[in-house]
Amino acid sequence: MDCPEQVDTTASALDAQGSCVWRRLQAEARLTSLKEPALLPFIDRVILCHASFWQALSFLLSEKLSSRTIAIDIWQESFACGHGAGLEEAAKDDLAATALRDPAAQDLLIPFLCYKGFHALQCHRVAHHLWNIHRNTLARLLQSRVSEVFDVDIHPAVPVGQRVFIDHGTGIVIGESASIGNDVSILQKVTLGGTGKEQGDRHPKIRDHAFIAAGATILGNIEIGAGATVGAGSVVLGSVPAYATAVGVPARVLCARSTQR
Repeated sequence: MDCPEQVDTTASALDAQGSCVWRRLQAEARLTSLKEPALLPFIDRVILCHASFWQALSFLLSEKLSSRTIAIDIWQESFACGHGAGLEEAAKDDLAATALRDPAAQDLLIPFLCYKGFHALQCHRVAHHLWNIHRNTLARLLQSRVSEVFDVDIHPAVPVGQRVFIDHGTGIVIGESASIGNDVSILQKVTLGGTGKEQGDRHPKIRDHAFIAAGATILGNIEIGAGATVGAGSVVLGSVPAYATAVGVPARVLCARSTQR
């Protein structure tokens, strides 16, 4: 189908627009190259010379992850392993969701090139795929390198839903038995951790449409219900009902709504 001049990033349109994200990203890259000729070699190498969104994303992230210790070909093989596993469409949806929810995102190009929360999330999706096919050492190596480069530490066992937005990303830590649903937003310095007194299933479960504000610490095998909000700097030690708002240290529920926002 033909792409509109602007990608419609309303929630109801994300799936339908997924196939347009790549073409829109290319168009924005060409326009930026005209406005900023000095960036043309970089943009051409990262976006315009690639045949698909996944190829461009894989190249960009593999270069960011590479070092003298771990060569780029290891990361390129990791991303190639994830091709065809639904990761490309998930990444497109995440990028569109970022453009929708972040008022500082004026287009798709800047989040694609610059947002380390988006970058870390896509690396995690690859690590999770590697974990699921029992390539655990490579998955943990990828987790470790992402933590070093992007300051986001998510255990590769953690399942993450669709259209997830990680804003800034700095200081996020998510433990092994946590889970994150669809349409979740997580800001910087969030911890989804254990209490230190539990074994096995010991980390939080974040349900669809939840919003976790900056600096929130959520501990234990508890649930943040669908559509719930956790306020900035809160320490949450018990489950939060669906569509409720929890704030404070320790967090208390201020309100609970019966309808989805």
